[in-house]
Amino acid sequence: MTTRDEAKTLVHRMQECFNTRRFDQAADLHTPDFFSHPLGSTGFEAGRDAWRTLVARFPDVRVVAQDILVDGDKVAVRSSVEGIAAPDGVAPPTLIEIFRISDGRFAEAWGITEGPDPRLG
Repeated sequence: MTTRDEAKTLVHRMQECFNTRRFDQAADLHTPDFFSHPLGSTGFEAGRDAWRTLVARFPDVRVVAQDILVDGDKVAVRSSVEGIAAPDGVAPPTLIEIFRISDGRFAEAWGITEGPDPRLG
């Protein structure tokens, strides 16, 4: 079972890798057979490519965890997405992700974006 502190540290490390554009370092935070349900892919390579695409489109984008909830080997994270202009009167995007952790690394992920989808902007 993952402790709350271990899970929070793992989430913060991943977000730090994204926010500082050290995408290759984030691979160490994921198991070799990591599965992303939103991307429908195994391994972290597709996630790293998605991060690079997003940053190329929105160079100032960053994510900041607002809530981290832990239950057994699952971690739910609600993050604000900064650096993406939202239309007037529309809240900026919020990222909601659930991760399964195995041996101190991300093993599986689910996620949705609430608000304007930065991939469509």
